Amino acid sequence: MRTLVLGRMPARLTAVLATLRADGFDAEGVSTDDEARKLLETEQFGVLIIGGGVEPGSRAEIKELAAKHRVRRVVDGALTAPFDAYVRREFEPLIREAASKG
Repeated sequence: MRTLVLGRMPARLTAVLATLRADGFDAEGVSTDDEARKLLETEQFGVLIIGGGVEPGSRAEIKELAAKHRVRRVVDGALTAPFDAYVRREFEPLIREAASKG
């Protein structure tokens, strides 16, 4: 199941993607709403993770768009260190759950 990660902080986005990919997940990351919109419109993503730094207005708009484009699960994230442990504990089980319902 492809996962899209929208995050405003490059270092955190990189850390999330590195952990997901190392653990065998197909994940792509972007830092702008425009990039996220373009990818969501392809309808190739089943999970969307929205980072804690994404503003409330953008968050609401992207969630609405995701609902229209086959995203099965939207996850609100607010990373805490260590980032890899957080990703494994909080994000990966939700991605697996969404994939199992497919």
